[in-house]
Amino acid sequence: DIGSFSIKIVEISRFGKKTKIENYIQFQSPSQHDSLFRVFGEENLLLLSDRVSEIIDGLLEKARIKEREAFISIPDFSTFFTTFELPPMTVSELPKAVEFEARHHIPFPLSEVIFDWQTIETKEELGGRKSHKVLLVAVPNKVVQQYQRMANLSRLRLKGLEAEAFALVRSSIGETEKEESVCLVDVGYTSTTINIVEKGLLRQSHSLDISANSLTKRLVDSLKISWAEAERMKREFGLDPKKPSVFLALRSQIDLISEEIERVCQNFYQTEGKRIENIIFAGGAASLPGLKEYFKVFLKKDIKISNPFYSSNISYPPLLEGRLKEIGPSFAIALGLALRGVGK
Repeated sequence: DIGSFSIKIVEISRFGKKTKIENYIQFQSPSQHDSLFRVFGEENLLLLSDRVSEIIDGLLEKARIKEREAFISIPDFSTFFTTFELPPMTVSELPKAVEFEARHHIPFPLSEVIFDWQTIETKEELGGRKSHKVLLVAVPNKVVQQYQRMANLSRLRLKGLEAEAFALVRSSIGETEKEESVCLVDVGYTSTTINIVEKGLLRQSHSLDISANSLTKRLVDSLKISWAEAERMKREFGLDPKKPSVFLALRSQIDLISEEIERVCQNFYQTEGKRIENIIFAGGAASLPGLKEYFKVFLKKDIKISNPFYSSNISYPPLLEGRLKEIGPSFAIALGLALRGVGK
C-alpha cells in the first residue's frame, strides 16, 4: 500500500482454512510537506517516484521478507468509479453491453484506460431474463504502466493491481457486516474516501480532499505551531473537548467529513430505499482520540473503528493482539491486498 507519505507491506500465508500473518512493516516519510512517493503531473495523473522502488526493496530486506509475489493498490483518486443499469439480457451478452455502455461513462477514450466491472445487483424480469446493475472501474494506462515499472525496479513479481476501496472492503467487512449495508470511510493522509458496501460488495465510492493532512494543517494555521507539534497534538488530543484549542481547530474539518458522510448515506437511501445504520472508519486518522464518539453523536449511527486483522480471522501470536489492533486501521488496505493473494 503506497501512500503519499508512507508505504505499508503485509505478508500472510494460508494453509487449508488457516490464514496467518507472517510479517508486516511500515515506512513513514520524514517530510510531511513534499511527498517522496507520489505526486501529480499533467492532467492529474499519478507520478511515482523512483525512490519508491528503493524503499520497498530496502523494507523487504529489513523485514526479511523473501516472498516477491505482490498485489499493489492504486489510490482511489487515480481510479474512476461509476455504476449503471443494463436492461434484461443473458449473462453471455453482458461483456459487450458493458463495453458499449462504458464509452458513455468513462471520461477518457477506452484505448487510454484499463477497465474492469462486476455485477452488484441482479433482478428477475418477465420472461426469465435478468436486468443488471454494474459497478465499473477504470484506471488510465499511464498509471498502470508506472506501477508495473516500479514493481520491476523493486524486484517484485506483480500479481495484480487493485483500487484501494476493494482491498479495504475485503479486510474490514467481517461476516456480521456482510449481511447489511455499511458505510466504510477511509480517512487517508491526502484524501478521504466514503464507500457504500452492501452484502460485502462495493456499491459506491466517493472521494473528498479533506484528510489527515488537512487536520494537521488546520492546527498549524490556527495555533501558529510547527508541523511536528501539530502532528503530536493531533495524535495526543484529537477531538477531546478537554483540550478546547485543538478540539475547536479540528472540528470544522471533521464536520465537513461528517456532512459528506451524511449526504452519501442519504442519497443511497433515496435511490435504493435502504438505510445505513453502521459506519466503519479506517485509515491512520481513524484512531484519533474522541473521533469515534464525536461521529456517533453527530451522525447518530453505530460507529466502529476498523480492526482488519480480527475481521479477517487472521491467526497471530496473542502477544501481537494489542499492536495489531492499534495499527489495524492504517494497515487495512495492505492486508486486503494480501488476502486477495491467498484467495480470500
